[in-house]
Amino acid sequence: MDEDLDPADENVNSILAQEYSELLSILRCQTDSVIMHLCQTMPSDAVMLNKAPTIGSATAPDHIKAMLEYFTHANPAECCNFLQRVCLLCEDIPMHLESKLMSVAGYASSKYGTSSVTDWQPLMPPAEEQVIKRPRIDYWEQYKTEVASFLQRRWKRMSEGLVKDTQPDKVWVSIKTANRARDRPDQTPSSAERGSRTPEPDCDYGCPESRLTLESFLQGCAGKVTVLCGQPGSGKTALMSSLGQQWAEGLGPIPSSHLFVLLEFRQLNLLSSPLSLSELLFHHYLPMNGDNDAKQAIVDYLISNPEQSCWVLDGYDEFQKKLKKQKVQNEPLDSEKPLHVAELISGLLNRRLLAGSSVLVTCRLRDVIDLDGLPDKVGQLLPWDHQEIKEYIKSFFDLKEGNLGPDAAGILFSNRHLLAMSSLAALCYICCVFLQNLLRQCRDEEGRQILKEKGAEAKNQDQEKWEPMAGGEGNLQRAQQSKQTLKGEPTFMHDKKISPGLSCTLALIPATQTQIYLAAVGAFLSRYPQQRAQRDGAETPGIPHSLYSAELCELSQLAWRGVEESRIVFLEEDVPRHILDLSIKTELFSQVEFRSHGGFLASAYCFIHLTVQEFLAALRIMTSSDVSDADLKKRFSLKTRWTTKSDQKTVFTDSLYLYVCGLASSDCTPALVLVAKAAGVKGAQNWVQKRQALVLKLLKALCHSAALTGPKILQLCHCVQESQNQQLAQQVVSVRPTLELRNFWLLPSDIDALAFVVNSVNNTGVGLDFGACSMELECLDALSQCQYLHFLSFRSRKYGDKFAEKLSSVLPRFTALRKLEFCGASLTAAGAASLASGLQSCPSITELNFSDNNLQNEGIRHIADILAKLQNLVSVKLGRNNTSLKAAECLVERVSTCLNIPQVDADGVKELTVTFSQKSDSNSHKIKSEPTVRLLNQKWSKSTMQNLAKSLSCFRSMSVLDLSGGDWDEESLRMLTQFVPRFCITERIILNGSCSSVQGVVDITSLLSDCDSVMDINIRLQDPVEVSVVFSGGRDRTKQFFSKTLCLSCCNLQPNDLERVWRSLGTSSDLSHFDLSFNKLGDKGLKKLLDFLPHLSRVQQVNFSTNSISVDGVVMLADALCVIHRLTSIYTSNGGKDQVMLQFSSDTSDEKPNTKIFRVHETSLTPCDVNKVCRKLVQCRFSLELEFTRCSFIEKSIENLMRVLPKMLSFRRLNVSDSISSPDDALALISCFSGNHRVSSAELSPQGESFIYFEEVKMEEVSCRLTDFSFKGPNYVFLDSLFGILQQAQQLSFLDLSGNQLEDVGVRCLLKYLPRLRVSSYINLSKNSLSRLGLLDVARTLCTCTNVSAVEVSLGEDERCLIWFRQKEEGEKTLSVRDSMLQRDHLLELAEVVSSCPSLTKVELKNNKLQSEWIENFVTVFNCNLKGCTFSIEECWIGTDEAVRLLCRCLQLCKPIQTIRIDHATLQLVLMKNSEISQISFSNNRLGVEGAELLCSLLPSLPKLTSISVGIKDNNICVVEELLHVILMSTSVQFLSLSGVLISDAAAQTLIDLLPRLQSLNLSHCVWSAAARLQLIEALQDCTALEDLCLDAAMQLNENGCRCLAQALRIMDSLKILKLNEIIKTSEPSEGDALDLLAGIEKLTQIQQIELGGWRMADRGLQTLTGILPVWKNLRKISLPKNLLSDSCGEKLLEALRSCIHLEELHLSSNFLGDLTAARMSLVLPSMTQLAVLDISENRIGSEGLLSLSKAIMGLKSLKKIHLTSVGDAELSAVAASLSHCPVIQDVGFGWNNCGDDVALELSKVLPFCHDLNRIDLECNSVSAVGVEALVKALRSCPALQVIRLWKNNVSLSEAQTFSQMERRLNFSST
Repeated sequence: MDEDLDPADENVNSILAQEYSELLSILRCQTDSVIMHLCQTMPSDAVMLNKAPTIGSATAPDHIKAMLEYFTHANPAECCNFLQRVCLLCEDIPMHLESKLMSVAGYASSKYGTSSVTDWQPLMPPAEEQVIKRPRIDYWEQYKTEVASFLQRRWKRMSEGLVKDTQPDKVWVSIKTANRARDRPDQTPSSAERGSRTPEPDCDYGCPESRLTLESFLQGCAGKVTVLCGQPGSGKTALMSSLGQQWAEGLGPIPSSHLFVLLEFRQLNLLSSPLSLSELLFHHYLPMNGDNDAKQAIVDYLISNPEQSCWVLDGYDEFQKKLKKQKVQNEPLDSEKPLHVAELISGLLNRRLLAGSSVLVTCRLRDVIDLDGLPDKVGQLLPWDHQEIKEYIKSFFDLKEGNLGPDAAGILFSNRHLLAMSSLAALCYICCVFLQNLLRQCRDEEGRQILKEKGAEAKNQDQEKWEPMAGGEGNLQRAQQSKQTLKGEPTFMHDKKISPGLSCTLALIPATQTQIYLAAVGAFLSRYPQQRAQRDGAETPGIPHSLYSAELCELSQLAWRGVEESRIVFLEEDVPRHILDLSIKTELFSQVEFRSHGGFLASAYCFIHLTVQEFLAALRIMTSSDVSDADLKKRFSLKTRWTTKSDQKTVFTDSLYLYVCGLASSDCTPALVLVAKAAGVKGAQNWVQKRQALVLKLLKALCHSAALTGPKILQLCHCVQESQNQQLAQQVVSVRPTLELRNFWLLPSDIDALAFVVNSVNNTGVGLDFGACSMELECLDALSQCQYLHFLSFRSRKYGDKFAEKLSSVLPRFTALRKLEFCGASLTAAGAASLASGLQSCPSITELNFSDNNLQNEGIRHIADILAKLQNLVSVKLGRNNTSLKAAECLVERVSTCLNIPQVDADGVKELTVTFSQKSDSNSHKIKSEPTVRLLNQKWSKSTMQNLAKSLSCFRSMSVLDLSGGDWDEESLRMLTQFVPRFCITERIILNGSCSSVQGVVDITSLLSDCDSVMDINIRLQDPVEVSVVFSGGRDRTKQFFSKTLCLSCCNLQPNDLERVWRSLGTSSDLSHFDLSFNKLGDKGLKKLLDFLPHLSRVQQVNFSTNSISVDGVVMLADALCVIHRLTSIYTSNGGKDQVMLQFSSDTSDEKPNTKIFRVHETSLTPCDVNKVCRKLVQCRFSLELEFTRCSFIEKSIENLMRVLPKMLSFRRLNVSDSISSPDDALALISCFSGNHRVSSAELSPQGESFIYFEEVKMEEVSCRLTDFSFKGPNYVFLDSLFGILQQAQQLSFLDLSGNQLEDVGVRCLLKYLPRLRVSSYINLSKNSLSRLGLLDVARTLCTCTNVSAVEVSLGEDERCLIWFRQKEEGEKTLSVRDSMLQRDHLLELAEVVSSCPSLTKVELKNNKLQSEWIENFVTVFNCNLKGCTFSIEECWIGTDEAVRLLCRCLQLCKPIQTIRIDHATLQLVLMKNSEISQISFSNNRLGVEGAELLCSLLPSLPKLTSISVGIKDNNICVVEELLHVILMSTSVQFLSLSGVLISDAAAQTLIDLLPRLQSLNLSHCVWSAAARLQLIEALQDCTALEDLCLDAAMQLNENGCRCLAQALRIMDSLKILKLNEIIKTSEPSEGDALDLLAGIEKLTQIQQIELGGWRMADRGLQTLTGILPVWKNLRKISLPKNLLSDSCGEKLLEALRSCIHLEELHLSSNFLGDLTAARMSLVLPSMTQLAVLDISENRIGSEGLLSLSKAIMGLKSLKKIHLTSVGDAELSAVAASLSHCPVIQDVGFGWNNCGDDVALELSKVLPFCHDLNRIDLECNSVSAVGVEALVKALRSCPALQVIRLWKNNVSLSEAQTFSQMERRLNFSST
């Protein structure tokens, strides 16, 4: 700002002369009217000048100059009037100039009096304009003056605490691109945030050309929005204050004519009420000493001249709200309207308020994204370099203790944590305070002595004392590191030497940043005089041992409250007075000026740095029980370096969790315990350790996460480093052995964190992959700390020769490095030379990758020169390096001398790779590998090939020689073949693209005879040309026969060419596979081949496909099959035009081959063709099979075939799959049954496999399956012929006619022939569109055919219809009708049908949509026989109450109903002549009130009722009592079941009265009081006639109850059935209870069934039980699940069961049985001939046990049900196979065993032998579509099987749907 003008020093004319140039430029920009008014102010005698210029004329500038010249020399009064006029009329006058002119003009006018000029006054502007503008300017200038004074005072106060001057011209800034496009985010794999982040820039901050000073940066920012970003603590606030001070002094980049408004966002946070622009200025920024008019004048001037203001908005990162870019709006904001501060600031930035003003915003880099699109210019403050840090340290210690400065610098530059912190001004100050305190103590001689003693007694330190650095081994390690540093290890001191006396000080430096903060806070607190005086006696050299626990507790509480409220500024009243005084005096707090809403200055404070507040908040988390675990977890999340607009805004640095991790270190535990005690935590030691364990647990979970981005992985490494936990570090790399970091800036501290993690793995090794990560060369020095680095990769064009040069200097330090990648970079030959020199000192290196650089031939030479020196090298990749063929030649030349057998790969000039094999020990017997040479896509001539061949012949051995691609001619190829015998090749030569003529084919073929080691030759001339020659591998051919292969496919061979091929083969008789496919040989070529075959004595296969042979050629092949002894199989397709394959026996002896097969595929066969072929095959003397698959038989071809077949005496099988489509063809084939007794089975289908087998079998094993044909319509005429043929068969096991569209007419035709058909098992008529009338026809077979035993019909979706037969005429018959939608008439007719069948014993009607009335009609019509018949109806509408009503109506029909059972939705009636109802059962249903009342009313009318079983819905007590009362009155009732009933005490008493007459009692799952339960148990002692007792889960007996029940059981010697499952209290299990009960049942000698599940009797109880078992001679069933039986107990149990020879059911599930028990089963179970059920699910049987079990099952001929669910092993194949020995098996459970397809395949083999099997459970296994397909195929032979459960197997949803459509009995659902 200009200095104040003294009017006494200069007159007004001289001022005008001084500002002449600027006034001239201003006046030239004014309008013509203004110039005219100014000219008229001159006196009238100046006629020429007073004459107004013409508008727009060229003379106007001359008039302006003349006018200024005139007033420069005019009298002062005239000059003053002129200047005043200029200021009032002219626009865009700079404020400094306008102020100066008005000041001198006003002073001069008062001095010189009134002007003599009077004629200009009428031309003056209106009076109101003068009245308005003049005061505005005065007030504006006055306010600017006050602001300048305010900013100067502010700077003076702030600069008092600064160590180093802040000068904008010495502060460096890097320019960032505003509105930049979104860079690609972190490219680390497995990132959940990929594509959503904006990375930091990758510009090189250290380069001089990429940076400029802050002063230069701010040049040209007038009228624009500028953003200056920097890290917290980088000095942004101080710089803004410095700019304000410079502006106040008229200096700096901000013009002094502007109003400088400096607002801090952290103060704006405290403004919650809306305010106007005026209030923002005068209440918050700087109040003005003036009335409202003055304030309004200033605001008006500001609004009308916004370009004369500069708004500095400091610390947007500390603002608690986000500023959003608003949509383009032309309407400006109303400056007088109160708005929230965020809206005011947003208006400034969006140019809706004070458009044209200059705006400067400071923030952090991450917050720039919030302002995206708003700034015109963005810059970033650069961190301090080492020189600036040195200067700051010098300044700090020069002011205090200069002699400590050098030592402090030495320590700081030797510690990475301190050095990283010191790059920021605020943190550098903290480091200096810490070092000052440390050095003061170390300089104390007494302190040194104490430190030495302390080092010797480190492990015995008092827990009440604290060392803020790492203890124990950490100190020792750091001391050793410091000694190594002194010995010359790389440091970061920049030649700063550390005196030997400082080695002890280095050992005291804390190991982590967190511990440094802990020590630094202690250092600040120690500066408080009172505190220091109190604690001086407790301190020793180094950092104070004693901790300011109380002060830290209160400070941490304040910091945590700030974090929770997102506050960094605290008002005076927010802080306790003593803490405030302490914090101010120790400089932990810095004062902040704050003006309240009324403009009053208030005191506010903030921590010296945000990280200090975060550290103290972390301390609160770790030491206060007020912070819950949930709060900790909420604050614990890794920070990423990518920011998005959607991220939650925070004023903090996101370092809280880092400090929490650091405080979780055991080194911090003593300090935390002290603070926790001060916070009032009880059991502080345990509490702190528990909180630390929680932090480590959270870190461990992050370590195991595989979805972290690169920045988060790096942050995780920082956290682990802070925790100093080696186990966590190991877990980081155990999940990700290679740490991948992509596209973000890396600092030395980041590399240091990575090194901590890498060094935790010891010899395991870890990799680092840097992709496009910018880093200083200093980072490579830090990287050298990684001792166990196995893999190192650099991928980016950023890495060039300088980077490589620096890397080469540190490479020797990576002693464990195995793999180095420097690819996709900017490496040239110079960089390659540097790396080569460094790699010579890396003997452990195994892999090098320098691909995609610019090495050229020279660079390749540098790398090739060191290959021989790297003995452990495995591979080198050098592709895409702008090289030529010379590079490959150079490599071949160098590696030829290498002893570790290289492999050279070159593809043109693109790829170039060398691979080495590791040296094997001289005593090793492993086969060594040979070199491989691949030179692809090269251009070879005869001479070059000769030179190459000579070079290759010098190799001692080669495994592969690949010369594919490129340009070849016959001469080059012949030259190579001449040299091949000289080569020592063990595997193959590949010459793809080398051969183009038949002559070349012949030349290569000759290698078979010329070179003994050639085993296979494969030549294909069709594009792409393929040629390969395979060698024997150098093995001795005299010891073993090696087969040879010759493939000449697609070689355009003619018949005449074969002679040359035969000659090239010479006398080679070892040819085993000969391929001549895809040539032009025809029948002539085939004839020559067949003639030549005797010379090929060892041939096994000849491929003659696609050689255009005719039917005559096929006949020649048929003749050859009969004549050539070794020829076993011929396969032809499309009449020989496509595939022709000849298979030979490998046996060269004269023994007769097993079977010969002649296969014809996809061929149209005429009768003549069939005759020709068959006439030749009749001569075959060997076992023969014929296959005509996918063929079409024309006219009488099948008849001809059937006439010839009987003549083939050795014929075994005819396969016509997919060749039979019409019923006529099927009948022609079926006719074989009548004329040929050798036919064993026929399976014909137009959609699948069709076979006729000719074997000698028993008559009852002959079968016929004719499915999926269409016999409807005109094809009905074939049915008589079909059944006529079938009745001529002697005997059929089964007849399957499913899916033939027979409909009712066809079925009636079958039924007509049925008595004459001899079928032993069943006839399947499913899927034949049967109607309800057809159903009745099938049902009548029960009456018309005596050998029909059962009929099953379902007209639902499965369309099932089966007629079962029996061998004997007498026996029971059953009828089952399901899902058939029967109507009333059908039902009545069905009743008449079944009534006329005297042997009928069971009728089952299920889901037929029957109505209640129809059922009554059926019962009315139905007449039962003397034996009785069970009538069962299942309908969804049959419920409990409805069933009772139906029961009542049925009884009213006066039918001889003996038994009524209602089970869920099934009503079952047992009718028998001359009988009355004796049994009613509702056991699985619960009656409602209505049903129970009906039953109660019905019971008295049933005098012969002996058995009743009911359940009551809703546990209605009154209903139960009434029912029991009625039963008590029914004296005939002897069998009672009340399952799941709530029994009151009254009902219990009634039940007790009933007990003496009962023979059977079932009270399972009943509920009653303890008293009633005890009464019942005691009453049981009187039940001597009771034979059946069931108390399952009804008692839950305690010890007393068990004792009482045992006593009762001793008396009940008539018991035969005893069920006591789950009766012992599970909450109080006791072996004594089980033993008491077992003692009670010991004398029950008549027992037949016993169930003791859930007793948990264990070994002792079982020992008692095994002693009882021999007494139970009649035992039929024993159930012992959930009894904790061990494997040895199971073995004893089986041995005890030997005496139970009548045992039928054995249940041992849910125990701990194993292989011993299974082995005993193999010995015991075969003796139990009546065993029908075996359940050993949920045990621990291994593969050996399952094998033993399979042997046991083979002897169980009566086994019907076996459950092996979840037995612990998947090897169930043997068990599945053994089921074929169980003819009556019905239910198989193999679920939850992880069984595979092998089990499914075994079951598919067993199914045809298990005719009664109805259920298989394979759920939750590993059966795939292969196994399911085998089961589907087998199901065709198992009509009785109802369901196979396949839920949760390896079958996809689409596959499951497909299989379900194929076979509805497959269930893939969970129900």
